[in-house]
Amino acid sequence: MPKSPPAHRPDGHPPVATPKIGVLLTALGTPDGHDSASMRRYLKQFLSDRRVIDVNRVLWWFILNGIVLNTRPKKSGKAFAAIWNRELDESPLRTITRAQAEGVAACLADLSEVVVDWGMRYGNPAIPSRLEALRQAGCRRVLIAPLYPQYAAPTTASACDEAFRALMAMRWQPAVRTLPPYHDEPAYIRALAESARAHLATLDWEPEVLLASFHGLPKRYLDSGDPYHCQCAKTARLLQEALGWSRERVLLSF
Repeated sequence: MPKSPPAHRPDGHPPVATPKIGVLLTALGTPDGHDSASMRRYLKQFLSDRRVIDVNRVLWWFILNGIVLNTRPKKSGKAFAAIWNRELDESPLRTITRAQAEGVAACLADLSEVVVDWGMRYGNPAIPSRLEALRQAGCRRVLIAPLYPQYAAPTTASACDEAFRALMAMRWQPAVRTLPPYHDEPAYIRALAESARAHLATLDWEPEVLLASFHGLPKRYLDSGDPYHCQCAKTARLLQEALGWSRERVLLSF
């Protein structure tokens, strides 16, 4: 009888998973509940991020712990309660991000070596826990994909910061790439235009102006080199062109 091929691993060697590629979608974050304790925990993590609040650290510590965390949790909790997904007992952002990850996974279903997961910069499921899950699933390469079309330090960079901090604690690190901004990607612009047209088709009146609204940032971020403002302006311009409208009909706002 032919001899069995020699074993490549010694007895007792831990199992080695087939190498895979991980895709980690990351969103801003969510509290675990809309009660004051959950909101306080979430807000403390969020507002302690130096990418988000870049003022004097000592002064901000007193403001955050002495004022903000004693007043804001209750107010924010009421706002979250008004939109809370009571069926799943979670915030809409968690529901939507999970659905996005499932959608991406469905699109990549033919690629058996790809594993799609999702995580939150603040709150749960935390980015470090999902990176570890991807590593344990056998992912030797991982794409960190912040779900922000326009780059900004408080969003895209902060999510990448958290991922890199998690990698620093890993003995066996996967190779990592980050998704670049996609504010001007044709597929993204096309999706925006199609969404706008679909909604406009439901109206029994024609709007004179479409207001393209983006989250605002302090002017000093732009002055320091953050490209967010410029990328938002480009997205609005490309959307206007995709719709075939005049410049006066699509206005940029923050």
